[in-house]
Amino acid sequence: MSGLIKSSIARKLVMALSGLFLVVFLTQHFVINFTSVIAPETFNQWSHFMGYNPLVQFVLQPILIAGVVIHFVMGFILEAQNKSARGVSYVKYNGGANASWMSRNMIYTGLVVLAFLGLHFYDFWVHEMAYKYVEVKAEDPTRYHAETVEKFAPIWRTLLYVVSFVLLSLHLWHGFASSFQSMGVNNKYSPVIQKIAKIFAVVIPLGFAFIAIYHHLNPITH
Repeated sequence: MSGLIKSSIARKLVMALSGLFLVVFLTQHFVINFTSVIAPETFNQWSHFMGYNPLVQFVLQPILIAGVVIHFVMGFILEAQNKSARGVSYVKYNGGANASWMSRNMIYTGLVVLAFLGLHFYDFWVHEMAYKYVEVKAEDPTRYHAETVEKFAPIWRTLLYVVSFVLLSLHLWHGFASSFQSMGVNNKYSPVIQKIAKIFAVVIPLGFAFIAIYHHLNPITH
């Protein structure tokens, strides 16, 4: 296992697999969050299930956290490895001579996404843990929609979320598509896979940004 992790190919494979795992989570997360716009009662039901189901809380949630940690740690290791291999940084970017802008700046968009995850965990996960285990409040299956809308009341938080989703889109634009290449997928279906990955990289972050803006513009007033 030690030799495998030290291998550059193995690192890229772990990076790709953890990235695809996070894409699956991102899709599921978007589906649930979008119901907060079109069906608040459904959003409350799903959120309550996710917040109190033991399998989700004590098995899937730790797996998700591990996936996030592995993905970003591998990203930092590969970035350091690439810089070491190059010896010197690019003096300038000359069109497509070296690599695309997104490819060269994956570490930076990734760092912003990581910082955004920290804010997101603080806004929702930390609040949820405090509600259940610190304040020890009674279960309230109807509270989630109102709490979510309230988070987007400040314009600064809404804008911060929107900017983060734009950078997430840039990160996915290169990362999602390249994950399949890292796993050796190169056949007649590759162009279709690449197009689907690019569409996903635009549609899902745009959808998240829409949710944030929608809740900011439609506060609960009663």
